[in-house]
Amino acid sequence: MSDSWPRRRLLAILRGASEPLDAQELARITGQHVTTVRFHLDVLTKESLVRQFQQPPRGRGRPRIGYSAVQRSVGYQELAQVLADQLGPDPRRRSEAAIAAGRAWGAKLDVGDQRIATLEDAKDLAMTLLSELGFAPERDQATETDDQTPIRLTACPLRELARTHSEVVCGVHLGLIKEVLDRGGDRGAVNVRLHPFVEPELCVVRLELLAQHEQEMRREPDISRDATVVPVGAEAAAEPRIATPSAGRVAPQLRNADPNVAKQSAQQW
Repeated sequence: MSDSWPRRRLLAILRGASEPLDAQELARITGQHVTTVRFHLDVLTKESLVRQFQQPPRGRGRPRIGYSAVQRSVGYQELAQVLADQLGPDPRRRSEAAIAAGRAWGAKLDVGDQRIATLEDAKDLAMTLLSELGFAPERDQATETDDQTPIRLTACPLRELARTHSEVVCGVHLGLIKEVLDRGGDRGAVNVRLHPFVEPELCVVRLELLAQHEQEMRREPDISRDATVVPVGAEAAAEPRIATPSAGRVAPQLRNADPNVAKQSAQQW
């Protein structure tokens, strides 16, 4: 299975889904023909990586067959829940710790020697990283510009935990992406934002080129100056934090190196 990108992607989507999905739904998400999707699902079923479930039909016709990923033998979701709970009750400190942990993770990953000289380079590296980690990323070329680009995350290995602990789960993922991109180019040259749950099963990473701020960033390599998890379309909050999807406010940038950073104006956002 490991040598098949389409099957890896289907498995990543099923792992991140909150309920079984049928072949028609998976074909719509992936853009593949439904017959091709059924072929890959049959292979995954034979390899005991997914299970089949009978679902009620939509209207007349036979019952639908839904598919769900087989749970891992190790309770990663439960372990992540315990670790998230140990970070304390303060959302800001939890998010700061999560971003720092993600950066530490990114510093240990072997991502080769790919250099980032353009936004396209950053996008390619981020897509590769997110694919390998099971996020099933997709480019949204219709909304790309010369200085920013969104990446749609159609799956997440810890999506259910992220619904209740987004400042931790999304913070780790954000720190990871930022560190990997910084390793490949000038630190702070690419801004990274993570928008959790813009749809029930979809998150968006947005990369923004900040060439005009490169010299300032190099003088003050602050891991949280441009590392932000924000809900889409929300208003700015007065206190720096990573907001949960239900918070209704955009979190200003966090500064791990300075936990007592002053309040930031909403006009800066």
